[in-house]
Amino acid sequence: MRNTQLKLRMAFVGFVLFALYFAAALFFSAMFGVSLLPVLALSIIVLPAAQYKFGKWMALRGTEEMPNEGQYREIHQMTESLSRDMGLDKPKLVVQDMGVPNAFATGRKGAGVVCVSNELIQLLERDELEGVIAHELAHLNNRDTITMILGQSVGMVISYAVFFFVRDDNNFFVAYAAMMISQLLTTILVMAISRYREYVADDDARQYIGTGDPLARALEKISRGAEGRESQVDETVSALCILNTDRSLMQKLFASHPPTEKRIEKLRH
Repeated sequence: MRNTQLKLRMAFVGFVLFALYFAAALFFSAMFGVSLLPVLALSIIVLPAAQYKFGKWMALRGTEEMPNEGQYREIHQMTESLSRDMGLDKPKLVVQDMGVPNAFATGRKGAGVVCVSNELIQLLERDELEGVIAHELAHLNNRDTITMILGQSVGMVISYAVFFFVRDDNNFFVAYAAMMISQLLTTILVMAISRYREYVADDDARQYIGTGDPLARALEKISRGAEGRESQVDETVSALCILNTDRSLMQKLFASHPPTEKRIEKLRH
């Protein structure tokens, strides 16, 4: 049921963003005096595809492929088992020093990548790590990682369209303010999906590992383990992580994750 609700929410937000995207394409077509078709092809196909590739590359900078040996062998085994249960192709596993215990998934369902920090591996027990892996695989299975990346691309195009539209009759600062407001409104839409998708991935993980307690304990440890430590994760990747450890004022206002306490409570009840 939650997965259906997530798909409906992603479809609704996608429809709203596409409508705004289409309006931006119409504006640029009129502005530059060119046919609408190439502008649509550029704004709806080329730019999102480029943004997806670039976003995935940005997320995976500094990562190393996880060898299937030593301390990592068990992670490969649990990932393969969970992927089989979910009907997924086993994603590529990579590891990274993030400064804080964390993990994220990126890419599409058939070609996903799961990144786990060395700090997380050292911190968690086996069943807790399995809960985290199940959570990240659920994101790939629900295809919501693509929605996050493409949502940022849509926001960029819309904000530039707003800037040039307002700039015609106003000064630069008014146009820039309008651009920022449109970017924030788009971010609110995307972040609303981001918060809900975390609940869904938590619930999916609970179902596949049989209990929510290991993931709840993992979230508690990750939250405590990040205190007083500086994250090395780029802010564009933070929304993909299992826990966004950024506690800045802007992050609280436009949170990509629901409160950790509520996630833990839902997992245990």
